[in-house]
Amino acid sequence: MYHSVADPSRDPYRITVSPRRLDRQLAWLRARGLRGVCVAELLRARAAGRAAGLVGLTFDDGYTDFLDTAVPLLHRHGCTATVFVLPGLLGGDNAWDPEGPRRRLLTADGIRAAAEAGMEIGSHGMRHIDLTRAGPDDLHYETARSRDMLHRLTGRAPDGFCYPYGAVSPAVLTAVQQAGYGYGCAIDAGPLTGPLALPRVHIGESDTGPRLHVKRLLHPVRRRPVPCDPAAAPSAPSEGGGR
Repeated sequence: MYHSVADPSRDPYRITVSPRRLDRQLAWLRARGLRGVCVAELLRARAAGRAAGLVGLTFDDGYTDFLDTAVPLLHRHGCTATVFVLPGLLGGDNAWDPEGPRRRLLTADGIRAAAEAGMEIGSHGMRHIDLTRAGPDDLHYETARSRDMLHRLTGRAPDGFCYPYGAVSPAVLTAVQQAGYGYGCAIDAGPLTGPLALPRVHIGESDTGPRLHVKRLLHPVRRRPVPCDPAAAPSAPSEGGGR
C-alpha cells in the first residue's frame, strides 16, 4: 500500500516515499523473483493457481506524482499497479490531510493517461470521507456514483474499490458489493477480511530491504487469510479497453 511518491521530508503522516526509495523497493522485489502487478491481475492469477511470485501494488488517492513519477519507475522494473482515484475531486488536492503538504490529484486526462500506461484504475470514493460514518445516500454516491463516473471517464467500470482511511463496516462492504465492484481494498479488516476487504501492508520511506523482508514474513501472520473463490476473480480487460 503506497500513497504519494515525492519528497517525504515534510509528511507527518509518513505516507510519502521518495522516488529513489520506490526505485530501490521495486528493485528489491525483482531481485527476489517477485513482480508487482495490479490487484485485478493478482486476483485472476490467484484464482487460476498462478499467483506465485506476484505482489499486488496499490497507490491510494491518485496523486499526480503517480503518473509523473511512479509510472516510469514501475515501467522500468516491469511492474504494474492499481491506483485508486477520487473522481469527485478531479484536479483537486488532499484537503483531508490538514497537517501535510498540499499534493495535487489527477485530472480526468491524468487518469486516462494512467490507464493507457497499463495501470489499473480503481475507485477511492468521490471525496475521501470515512464511509463508516456515512448515511445510505452518501454511501451510494461514494460507491455507485464514483464507479459510474470512472466508467464514463475510462470506458471501463472499475473492478476495485479502496476504503478511505481503510475504514470498513458491514454496511459499507454491502454498498460496495451492490455497486458492482469485484473486490475491495482495506488495511486490516479483521473478521470482514475477504475479496471485498483485502488486507494490505503499508510501505513507507523507512522500508529498506531488511524491513521489507520482515513485513513480507509477518503479513500472513498479522492478517487473516483471504479465501480463494475462482468465480469471484475480476475479468480480464477486453482488447482496446482501458484497465
